[in-house]
Amino acid sequence: MNDGSPTSAPRIADTVIGTGGLGTGILLAVEGDHTIGREESRAVRLLPQKDRCKLQNVLHYVARLGEADVVPIGRVGDDDAGRQVVSELAAEGMDVSRVRTDATLPTLASYCFTYPGGDGGNLTTSESASSAVGSDDLVDVEDLFSASGERAIAVATPEVPLAARVELLERAGRHGARRFASFLTAEVEAAVRERLLDHVDVVSINIDEAAAIAPRVSGGSAEQIAEAAIWHLAESFPRLSLVVTAGANGSWVYDGTGVHHQKAIHVDAVNTAGAGDAHLAGLVLASAWGASLVEANHFATVLSAKSVRSADTINESVTAATLLRFAAALQIDLPAVCRQALETTVTHVMAGA
Repeated sequence: MNDGSPTSAPRIADTVIGTGGLGTGILLAVEGDHTIGREESRAVRLLPQKDRCKLQNVLHYVARLGEADVVPIGRVGDDDAGRQVVSELAAEGMDVSRVRTDATLPTLASYCFTYPGGDGGNLTTSESASSAVGSDDLVDVEDLFSASGERAIAVATPEVPLAARVELLERAGRHGARRFASFLTAEVEAAVRERLLDHVDVVSINIDEAAAIAPRVSGGSAEQIAEAAIWHLAESFPRLSLVVTAGANGSWVYDGTGVHHQKAIHVDAVNTAGAGDAHLAGLVLASAWGASLVEANHFATVLSAKSVRSADTINESVTAATLLRFAAALQIDLPAVCRQALETTVTHVMAGA
């Protein structure tokens, strides 16, 4: 059984079980590049692009690029948006039997806004079907982990209550599954204070979330903030591995042996919304294939760079074949285990065509 050590040997996984927000949204283009003020009114343009919520953003790439069984756990409302989300999950080959329909609450709605420079943010509704996810939705998850054991990966993403995420991770840990999690900036301090990270093997955070953990270097460089957060968490949670992403500044990995920096891949971004979710998906995918965390972060960087070439939060053009071509065009050497996995997926897709 996995002891949670960051230096544990990579293991192949064939099942990915995740919980998080499921919903639809709209994208808005903000006029003017300065940050919206607290009491400021600003004109925006409604964009035609498609927006989806955290769990779907992550699991889309896991299902599309890999061959693991993918099981989302969550809730949608009894409305057109909910039915659309479930249909899309099923079309990717996911097992949607554990996505419940809530008759009393609407499907989660997301409002993503982007500035002219390509960066932006996201707002989500608090009273939604996703906000009601709890123990009732996890009653049979034990059977899933019992069947897969150490061949399973659990993924806990925002937009469902912290208690539900922790319960999923606790159950996963009892069966030796590897556990990945991400948190919002507003949640990360509570995750540290309440020791929720005791139930996580790999946490992926962005530089804003890292700054919330290491406020004593607020205003410092991305490297200073990332390393301060990493060493603070490593001291408090010695079995935890970490990834800190910082956009154009790249990312940092702590895997128990030290801190490793991964340079960013500079592309002409169309929309950076969803890039962090794509990065987490890359970490999960590569880890499922048996890559080390440093290798997984390299692969995640490539996937994230490809994802921002779409106006949508999910880049529908990403397949194993297009990702291989993207890496080749940029003369990027993918980790061998990741390249081989993608090539195998391409072969299987062609054989089934």
